Amino acid sequence: MKGLLPAAERERLLAATLAGSLPDGRGRFGPFGGRYVPETLVPAFERLEEGVRQHLHDASFQDEFRRELRDWVGRPTALTHAPRLSERWGADVWLKREDLAHTGAHKINNAIGQALLAKRLGAKRVIAETGAGQHGVASAAACARVGLPCSVYMGAVDIVRQAPNVDRMRRLGAEVVSVESGDKTLRAAIDEALRAWVTDPDGIYYILGSAVGAHPYPYLVRELQSVIGREARQQMLDQAGGLPDAAFACVGGGSNAIGLFHPLLADDIELVGVEAGGTGPGLGQNAATLATGTPGVLQGSYTVILQDDDGQVQETHSISAGLDYSGVGPEHALLQAIGRVRYISATDDDALAALEELCEYEGILTALETSHAFAAAREWARENSGKRLLIGNSGRGDKDMPTLTKFPAKVRSHAAA
Repeated sequence: MKGLLPAAERERLLAATLAGSLPDGRGRFGPFGGRYVPETLVPAFERLEEGVRQHLHDASFQDEFRRELRDWVGRPTALTHAPRLSERWGADVWLKREDLAHTGAHKINNAIGQALLAKRLGAKRVIAETGAGQHGVASAAACARVGLPCSVYMGAVDIVRQAPNVDRMRRLGAEVVSVESGDKTLRAAIDEALRAWVTDPDGIYYILGSAVGAHPYPYLVRELQSVIGREARQQMLDQAGGLPDAAFACVGGGSNAIGLFHPLLADDIELVGVEAGGTGPGLGQNAATLATGTPGVLQGSYTVILQDDDGQVQETHSISAGLDYSGVGPEHALLQAIGRVRYISATDDDALAALEELCEYEGILTALETSHAFAAAREWARENSGKRLLIGNSGRGDKDMPTLTKFPAKVRSHAAA
């Protein structure tokens, strides 16, 4: 996608990115982003944008947000050295442990931040969408914390493969709404949540779970999730004695990746986002949006999406419920276009093998989403002997057990290889 922009424009946007001046006043990251929404939702988005402008960086909001991150979420999360993987891979491997945050993933940072914002904006109830279930669990927990009722929209396919998280959401007091339309996964869940928002834009606050959608969501989610990268940067200096040579994160919509990458953009660090390569390169076989997609509009944002020659958004495949999204956050589209972040993919088999290896050598059951980042990091380490790398361990794998139990022999054979 580098060829999408003239060289002079790439340089200008790279400078603006490193200076922290994007998105611009229209919510655009260069050519990407913006707001493409039905007229009925324009007032709701304008209120949200004004609320973000008024509260997000206000001292009292930030104090409350930081207090919740410390006392309820459990931040800072650990930076863990992986000595056995380091020996096995021939590189110095460090993990940023978002799996140790309350509810088991990075999603809680954004959920509690937006729940606090919803209270300040006078919302009567909250809606959210979820794919892998972690954002749904985080939203349910955050709404319980602040005292707002919560409904979570989830594709029927994901409800089956993420059953433990469905039960967790319900136990935390949320209503789980099964979405039977479309591909019955994350994209359909977002569509249904947006339809619900239209019915009561004044009383409902929509906690969008990733750095996607119409402005100001990509910016808002990035700001709330950047705590990951800020912590990791300081922890690497304190514990490892220096910054990593490379940092890896999995990318679906891209919230954990932008949270890790954004505070590292100005440093001399190779940044690598890893998408779901699924079972092959064809449309419908993967969710490798930045590797194979083209620019278009999806769910309110101009970004890179998986579409056919007629502009029809395509269904995706990934063994991971959290990565099978047909688009990607607009800031990631820009970071690829200007060459600051490299985006690659890992297959289902690669991810399963990496998950088993991490279990065997470090005693950590990571999420299938995160396993994609480990698969790519392993290949990088083998080509960069002795260098230091950081992996965003975005969530724990308990939620994936219904899927993992279907692949025991395959996982063991890969681990032994």
